[in-house]
Amino acid sequence: MKKTVKVLAILVLVTFTFAVNTQAQKFGHIDFAKLYSVMPGQDSVRAVYEAYATGLQNQMTTMQAELENKFMEYQANQATMSNIIIQTKEREIQDLQARIEEFNQQAQQDLGEKEQELTAPIIEKARKAVEDVAKENGYTYIFNSTEGLLLYAAPNDDVMPLVKAKLGM
Repeated sequence: MKKTVKVLAILVLVTFTFAVNTQAQKFGHIDFAKLYSVMPGQDSVRAVYEAYATGLQNQMTTMQAELENKFMEYQANQATMSNIIIQTKEREIQDLQARIEEFNQQAQQDLGEKEQELTAPIIEKARKAVEDVAKENGYTYIFNSTEGLLLYAAPNDDVMPLVKAKLGM
């Protein structure tokens, strides 16, 4: 009988502790992608990125035109060229093609780095605002609802209005 009372008391205590712990936690969710899309500064980021991409595209166009001109000149004058000049012109064309391919690869990498450089401050500002809202409002967890991590979220737990207010939006 004493054992049963002890087991029952421990079970009640564990259940009560679990219930208190789950009630102390507060969960929230936010569509971080939506927040990011309405953050101030998107227009300037897009403009800087597009200007950078246009500059790279213009350089690529210039290199392509140079390659076409060299190849057309080579074809037009090939009949009158000596073997050594033909070999030299072919190497020039091959070298230019290799430089264009290398430039294209480097340009793609540079565009990715530029995008990261431009968007990182906006993302960090949004993350900081979410963190501040979570701390100020006693949230234990806030989930990114766009990642599909939640099956259900009460509409009143969406912290988007609070984060927007924190950002002055």
